[in-house]
Amino acid sequence: MTEPRIAPLTDDELEGRALEIVTSLRDAGRQWNVFLTLVHHPDLTRRWQVFANHVLFKSTMPGRERELAILRTGWLCDSEYEFAQHRVFGHDEGLTDEEIERVKVGPRAEGWSPIEQAVLEATDELHHDYRISDETWDALGEHWNDQQRMDLVFAVGQYTLVSMALRTFGVPLDDFLEGW
Repeated sequence: MTEPRIAPLTDDELEGRALEIVTSLRDAGRQWNVFLTLVHHPDLTRRWQVFANHVLFKSTMPGRERELAILRTGWLCDSEYEFAQHRVFGHDEGLTDEEIERVKVGPRAEGWSPIEQAVLEATDELHHDYRISDETWDALGEHWNDQQRMDLVFAVGQYTLVSMALRTFGVPLDDFLEGW
């Protein structure tokens, strides 16, 4: 897509609830085109943020593994924006450039720890089969409790949804993001 279907709002266009939402995000250091696009529908954005904030900031999953799942989801969904945005978050959680590139290969790439491989396998299964197999569920269970495994399912679902929105609306990469 060369032009956004729904363009991010500019500062001059922000008013009312959209301005409140963007102001709170700016105060938190998160001014991204995804939010400037979603605030075309302030009620949806405000309600979605509750769930999105759980997945990203309050999940029981360790941050490194959460970012592996999100990056893999972005890659599988062919969402350049999602992958680029979470390259930044992945670095914040200690992922190297080499590891982030290896996410594109998936769970069979050399060098993953057993839990990282299980997380990537679960992400692939959720994307392709809409469920985690018994074998992968058990592999996750060797390292994680049920809440962590539940959070993984919801993280992959959340970022699949976001990837669909980003691609459908044509959200452009932020100037500071590195694309494919």
